[in-house]
Amino acid sequence: MIARRDFLQAAMAASAIWGGGANWSRLAAQQRMTQDDLLAFGTTGNVTLIHVTDIHAQLMPVWFREPGVNIGVGAAARKPPHLTGDAFSRYYGIEPNSPAQYALTSEDFVALARAYGQMGGADRIATVVKAIRAERPDALLLDGGDTWQGSLTALRTGGADMVRVFNALGTDAMTGHWEFTLGLDRVNEIIGGELDHPFLGANIFDAEWDEPAYEPYTMFERGGVPVAVIGQAFPYTPIANPDWLFPGLSFGVREERMAEVVRQARAAGAQAVILLSHNGFDVDRKMAANVPGIDVILSGHTHDALPEPVVVGRTHVIASGSHGKFVSRVDLDVRDGEVRAVAHKLIPVFSDVIAPDPDMAALVAAERAPFAEELGEVIGRTGSLLYRRGNFNGTWDDLICRALLEEREADIALSPGFRWGASLLPDEDITREDIFNVTAMTYPEAYRTQMTGQQLHAILEDVADNLFHPDPYYQQGGDMVRVGGMGYRIDIAAAPGRRISEMTLLSTGAAIAPSATYNVAGWASVNEGVEGPPIWDVVERYVARTGTVSADASDVVQVVAP
Repeated sequence: MIARRDFLQAAMAASAIWGGGANWSRLAAQQRMTQDDLLAFGTTGNVTLIHVTDIHAQLMPVWFREPGVNIGVGAAARKPPHLTGDAFSRYYGIEPNSPAQYALTSEDFVALARAYGQMGGADRIATVVKAIRAERPDALLLDGGDTWQGSLTALRTGGADMVRVFNALGTDAMTGHWEFTLGLDRVNEIIGGELDHPFLGANIFDAEWDEPAYEPYTMFERGGVPVAVIGQAFPYTPIANPDWLFPGLSFGVREERMAEVVRQARAAGAQAVILLSHNGFDVDRKMAANVPGIDVILSGHTHDALPEPVVVGRTHVIASGSHGKFVSRVDLDVRDGEVRAVAHKLIPVFSDVIAPDPDMAALVAAERAPFAEELGEVIGRTGSLLYRRGNFNGTWDDLICRALLEEREADIALSPGFRWGASLLPDEDITREDIFNVTAMTYPEAYRTQMTGQQLHAILEDVADNLFHPDPYYQQGGDMVRVGGMGYRIDIAAAPGRRISEMTLLSTGAAIAPSATYNVAGWASVNEGVEGPPIWDVVERYVARTGTVSADASDVVQVVAP
């Protein structure tokens, strides 16, 4: 039996928080919601899983706005996680102005953020993990990857700060994606000497010898039964990220390989099989339907946060959000050689409500101390909400594109469709840490080149097919490339190569001509040898020169969705 909508108990404890000033509502929220409310769980069964994923190196509490646009196609159309705003709230029975609405949707985000405060933080996550382990000491803590990348400190330390923090949390296993952008030598150095737990990747092979490059799964004895945890790294890492950073590795969905590993785990005695996945939710949903024998898929990569599992046959697919906003607890009743019941709770990590763990707080402070001056330097201020999340341009992306246009003297700017990056509320300082939270990566060069209108059209069509292909196994990247200086129309349901039209140069209002040439600035090219200043320097120069920046939601992309 599934413990349905357990997350929403927290909303009942603080529903009706509205009105008055921000200070009143925030105080009321804190008074009406308690740590015990958030952690309450009727312990059941004999095996407990704790899942975190897509932390993106965020050790401190953050603001993080969920998407306002998340379009599903094919079999995933209008199904979770492809519901947003009111549709999401109606589906899950979420009350207006509740903590659940704040944590899980983009609706009234600024007002609710000021009422309920930031979310996440490694010290709060440690409190949640310790509380669960106080009830179930042998609970398995599983990290879904995208952990070692996404902040200034992780970039400066080659991910070492995150490795030490997750070692201290008592992580039992992980898989990966952005980890590989640190470079293969660094990844293997961490796995071989710094990491206290297995790094699993059933779908990662040595390309030359066609042999597994990492352990596919590991077995644990928990609750008196053997439990197999299989790792699945992001299948399209060499396409979404530069393959020259991790030469000799081959990835892929490898559905037949997954079925083989599940059979091996069962043959080795596993009575519960857990897939620790960085596939993305729609890929996991298809894999659950096609590969028998998986009891639970802990999903990552697409940053979805769902208060209930999606059940496909006998497989429970669980999505635990990103940036430290949530921790999932899953209790399994494993008897007579199989999983008989699953209970689940998506725990929201409200940083004003969950007390920081002192040991972890001290470790985080020590990791940040060498960079404190750099992190805290104020570069400018924002007059509007800055966010990056959703299928199309977010306001952080618009700001980055504006910086590229002005600082690199370009007609058109392209910014990658990344999902990672914390938000900022209006009337807040923009620090160097904030800029790095949306730009910190190992291939940051801001290039300037020339492209024809035909080339620009081809780029948009290619990314659109990666995102909106009806078969999730062909969805190979993030969200749509963000654009500055141009607008376009996209018809989601159109045939490949025919989705993009009405491309317009905003500076003149003229149509972008296929044969005309335009100066284009961008960053995060997957090509080797790209030249240009790091994107964080470009953005910092623009913000410092402007002082107070504003980037309201734009309408440069006209979306036609089925």
